[in-house]
Amino acid sequence: KAKDKIMMGAERRSMVMTEAQKESTAYHEAGHAIAGRYLKHTDPVHYITIIPRGGAGGFTLFRPDEDKSYTSKNEMLDNIVMALGGRVAEELFLEDISTGASGDIRHSTDIARNMVMVYGMSERLGPISYDSSGQSIFIGRDFGTTKSYSEKVAGTIDDEVKKLIDKAYDHCKSILKRDEEKFRKVVDFLMEKETMTGQQFADCMEGKEIKEDDSKTILFDSFT
Repeated sequence: KAKDKIMMGAERRSMVMTEAQKESTAYHEAGHAIAGRYLKHTDPVHYITIIPRGGAGGFTLFRPDEDKSYTSKNEMLDNIVMALGGRVAEELFLEDISTGASGDIRHSTDIARNMVMVYGMSERLGPISYDSSGQSIFIGRDFGTTKSYSEKVAGTIDDEVKKLIDKAYDHCKSILKRDEEKFRKVVDFLMEKETMTGQQFADCMEGKEIKEDDSKTILFDSFT
């Protein structure tokens, strides 16, 4: 709970959410979780919640099994797909989209742009860095940087970033369409309980009985 408060802010249980807002958040977070579940290079789901924290209406926490010193191209591609899961879920199952995905879109775009500009992962542009962030000549973000590439290259960068995002979006759609029944079970659980542990999520996706969370008991026992 302490880590969650530091990372995402305090729970805002006093915030009044309509049933429609709760449902939209549940579909959104289930989209992240299920997309990540079927991707090879994403971390396992630690838990999902639709309780507002900080500036977020809910969130899905993925926790790595081991420390990593670098990130591979396939991991970055899968992270883009997972980040778009909320937006795709809204479009597929609610037939509408919301502003709730703005941070996810920004995050996935940043990953794609870094892949192309910083890490040389674009086949068209090759292993060349087009990152101008270290070439600041004035104090100031908007006018203090210079481009080290032509407008033609800038256009190619935009094309490559869009291609990565479009491919990830289509991939995410294909994943979320696989098993609508399990998807809706996750949503129903979140609507009723508000929070779902990683084990409960795994049990749901494997067709097992979802047990009550005993983490509080385990935590208490560990201190007594």
